[in-house]
Amino acid sequence: MSDYKPSKLGSTQCGKSTFHWGKRTYVMGVINVSPDSFSGDGLADVEGAAARAKRFVQEGADIIDIGGESTRPGSTSISIEEELRRVIPVVEKLAKEISVPLSVDTYKLEVAHQALDAGANMINDIWGLKKESMLAMLAAQKGVPIVVMSNQRDSPCQDIMAAVISDLKRAIQQALAAGVPWENIIIDPGIGFGKTQEQNLEILRRLEELKTLGRPILLGSSRKSFIGWVLDLTPEERSKGVAFLPPGDQRLEGTAATIAIGIAKGADIVRVHDVKEMVRVCQMSDAIVRGV
Repeated sequence: MSDYKPSKLGSTQCGKSTFHWGKRTYVMGVINVSPDSFSGDGLADVEGAAARAKRFVQEGADIIDIGGESTRPGSTSISIEEELRRVIPVVEKLAKEISVPLSVDTYKLEVAHQALDAGANMINDIWGLKKESMLAMLAAQKGVPIVVMSNQRDSPCQDIMAAVISDLKRAIQQALAAGVPWENIIIDPGIGFGKTQEQNLEILRRLEELKTLGRPILLGSSRKSFIGWVLDLTPEERSKGVAFLPPGDQRLEGTAATIAIGIAKGADIVRVHDVKEMVRVCQMSDAIVRGV
């Protein structure tokens, strides 16, 4: 798994779309159907979620990621029943009304299973198969891609890149052992998940080291707290000297910087809340980095 070259990453089929890795950066638009989303963009109704997803597609999103449980630090896990109630109606509606593939952001087997049956085309597991190993078998059975994230919330560490690479190697091998094809595995270093703010910056600075794993890299830095930390926009301080703005608005430029640098360091797909603006950042970054 050491001779990484963009041309050797191959392609991944996701729904009716084919992601040709290395050709350009793909954009994943975030749809949070959790009222307590960390980024302040949570939606509580199916129509609102569908409207936002359709707008994201018009703005250039290549895939829509739907999540029903907040992943912010300190958040409380919700029941399977509640997550199903939030997620499945949105997946069912969007599967009928938009053309881009749908990803389900969950680490719960039953939620993933029902979402795929409802029309989702990808599993995005924030625990990288540590909470539910059967997700890999489900992805193999359904023939869908799976994103495995490195999450340190249960195991804080000092040497962050060594820990992330080791964790992702474990997840890749676990997925392969369950029958997931090599081309259907996507890796995510897990910005913000059990890392210190300094470690989040270090991951971005050293993102290219993940290329040794030989799989496309998903970067999820959008609106994360380390941006507010760097820009002195913590919840208590974000209105200092200016009229109050939601976290997303104040972290837009910081997010753009992380996306541009992430692409320069090897990101293949970016998970974002502000699709229109980040599609433009990707286009400009790709023109410089990839020559497209």
